[in-house]
Amino acid sequence: MAANEKPDELVPAKRSLARLWGMGPAAKTLRVWSWAGVTAALAAAAVVGFRWLTQWVEELATGQRGGLVVAALSLSPWHRALVCTAGGFIAGLVLQGGTVWARRGPGGAVNLDYIDAARAGRVDLNDRTTLTRTVSSLFSVGTGASIGREGPMVQLAAWVSARLARLVATAPEQRNTLLVCGIAAGIGSAYHAPIAGVVFVLELALGFLARHTVAPVLIASATASSLIYWLVEPKPLYDVPPVVMAPTSLGIALLAGVLFGGLGWGLLALLELGRSWFARIRTPVLRLGLGGLLVGLLSAWVPQVWGNGYSVVSQVLHGDHAWQWLAWVLLAKVVATTLSSGSGAIGGVFTPSLFVGATAGSVLAQVAALWLPAAWVGDPRLLAVVGMAAVLAAVTHAPLMAIVMVLEMTNQFQLTVPVMLACGVAYAISTQFGARPLYGNPIESPMAQKPNP
Repeated sequence: MAANEKPDELVPAKRSLARLWGMGPAAKTLRVWSWAGVTAALAAAAVVGFRWLTQWVEELATGQRGGLVVAALSLSPWHRALVCTAGGFIAGLVLQGGTVWARRGPGGAVNLDYIDAARAGRVDLNDRTTLTRTVSSLFSVGTGASIGREGPMVQLAAWVSARLARLVATAPEQRNTLLVCGIAAGIGSAYHAPIAGVVFVLELALGFLARHTVAPVLIASATASSLIYWLVEPKPLYDVPPVVMAPTSLGIALLAGVLFGGLGWGLLALLELGRSWFARIRTPVLRLGLGGLLVGLLSAWVPQVWGNGYSVVSQVLHGDHAWQWLAWVLLAKVVATTLSSGSGAIGGVFTPSLFVGATAGSVLAQVAALWLPAAWVGDPRLLAVVGMAAVLAAVTHAPLMAIVMVLEMTNQFQLTVPVMLACGVAYAISTQFGARPLYGNPIESPMAQKPNP
């Protein structure tokens, strides 16, 4: 204390500072923002940890660690079938045993999805159920199931953020804010698409623009993605050369949106059919084991159906394959995804949807080039990028998220307009057919009517 200062003169200033940091609106805002950053770091760690564990399971099952398609190509056909079958049975055993374990714990075997939890303003995600599903997904994803690993990554990130919210947040809106921060951070870090993470929670998780949530969600998604860029991989998920637009690109994208919308609707219908068919088998061990066996037999002829299809999409975006081969792989991938998802294997269908869109777009472009002048068709990779976004929009019924996510993942922002046109048309086509999206309608969700715990 300075010699000319009096103790009683500092008391009002100290009290004001205490009110600012402890009680005032500014203090509450800063605390939420700070915890949003912590949530982002935990979500990014969950994503990286799950990725490392799936690579460990992959190496254990195949002896390879350079990607599932590479691993599949290195194995004999019978070995592929064996790995998929064994992985399915183990994943089923974990799911069956874990369900019994979850029933004995707090909350029973209730499985509140993180999307429904965010819509309802809840953070009571079941710990045992989440851990069971995470471990089960490790064996499904790591042994070649035709599903995405990103879905379980985001689920795990959401669970970690929900646990943190219950520890540090008191008000219900603060707890919900931290949950959606974790979801956005999980999406952003899993797909290297921070803006898409924000749009995802605003368009799907919340269904509306919650003003008090925007800033912390932006902070969380940006922080998590920055950590991934700095510590893991400093590039877009699909690192491809720039795609050049032709004068006819807008018209082609508009017309292609109709086809991609129908394709997305068809994929949703097949996924629902697969779930209905496998639902006849009550036991998870038999159901997932059968799914693994069927995918394994299919991979004996088409090894490219393994995993989420990341490597194949990368090759398509580089223009490496002829349409005949792509059409064959596309058909096999749709069947494999229907089998894996229908059997109940824990994993996402985001990335398989991107696979379907990219391969279908490339096939369409190459076939069109056989009948139309090359100048009209332009770069065949354009329709691959457009197809990725349009099919994703049709499957999720979230066109804004699909637009932003694909542009970020491919770093092809010059294609914004054709991607927007195709996604708008595909979304309209899919909704007109009455297809039920992956995450339901946020307005119609029954969870949206449930009160906070």
